[in-house]
Amino acid sequence: MRTVIAGGHGQIALRLERLLAARGERPAGIIRRPEQAQDLVDAGAEPLLLDLEAATATQLAGLLTGADAVVFAAGAGPGSGAARKNTVDRDAAVLLADAAELAGVRRYVMVSTMAADAAAHHPDEVFEAYLRAKGAADDAVRSRTALDWTVLRPGRLTDGPGTGLVRLAPSVDRGTVDRADVAAVLAAVLHEPRTAGLTLELVAGNTTVEEAVAAAAGHDG
Repeated sequence: MRTVIAGGHGQIALRLERLLAARGERPAGIIRRPEQAQDLVDAGAEPLLLDLEAATATQLAGLLTGADAVVFAAGAGPGSGAARKNTVDRDAAVLLADAAELAGVRRYVMVSTMAADAAAHHPDEVFEAYLRAKGAADDAVRSRTALDWTVLRPGRLTDGPGTGLVRLAPSVDRGTVDRADVAAVLAAVLHEPRTAGLTLELVAGNTTVEEAVAAAAGHDG
């Protein structure tokens, strides 16, 4: 299985690439800077060089040839301003959807965030722009009938080693979740086609990743 990950040098993406490579798959990650390539190679992934803020859908589609799935894990980052929330968190996600359709890749998994809403209000202007950008991106992807999409909305991200125990449902109480567990859920979701069409919130919990994904997909595994 070939999975192309936008934002391939991100913390969640690198963890996901390691998981996919460890089970014999062919992950690839889209990066902006050539110096990031070795980190992807070390993770077992193929580096693909492209600036998502400058690329066309046709250019991006060229990198998706032969892919079975795409994952949007890119983000402008906490140090960026409101404008880049739109160009990366929103527009690049839509660009990946356009490119996936052009390349005939149906499976699209979005890494979003809890409270994402195109009409969000927040006292912090930049964080409001982030929530709105993520919400708009989610809406745009969920409107695509040519895509088998899943939107994953983690709670506040932490950098622990991961517990392998999560809570995953259309709506959960606010909470935190290790990036390692987000990556594990993404890896499981990619192999569970019955999660297509679902928007799922994710926090730390008491259920194994495999059981949580199976339950969300509506079967007992």
